[in-house]
Amino acid sequence: MSRRKKLFPCGHRGYGQVCHRCAQKEADKQEKRQLKHQWEATFTEDTINLRELPKNVVLKARTIIRSLERRTNYREFHGKRLRHNRFVISIPVTRNYRLLCRDYGSWIIPEEVVSHEEYNVCKPGGS
Repeated sequence: MSRRKKLFPCGHRGYGQVCHRCAQKEADKQEKRQLKHQWEATFTEDTINLRELPKNVVLKARTIIRSLERRTNYREFHGKRLRHNRFVISIPVTRNYRLLCRDYGSWIIPEEVVSHEEYNVCKPGGS
């Protein structure tokens, strides 16, 4: 005697008590939610707001900020002082993002990460 496949409420067919396709899909969703929750939790440790930025920019900005906290010279990251305000330092994070820092003499404090378009608008002389 052969067994017959059961029709589950989701529309899939199979032999078990539950639909394994849907169970696997739900497990994948749970794992994805957990990873997102862990990623969101990392933002509480940041000194500046990095939430709205792409992941690669966040990771690179965190690396630069940690290095600045260890008193690494900003020029190692190709940072430059702005011409109109020599206390503001612009450090390229990626091709499209800049980390703006303020020089307080003996230390440099990061203020924000802005896109290249925002950066060009905020500095005097930009188009």
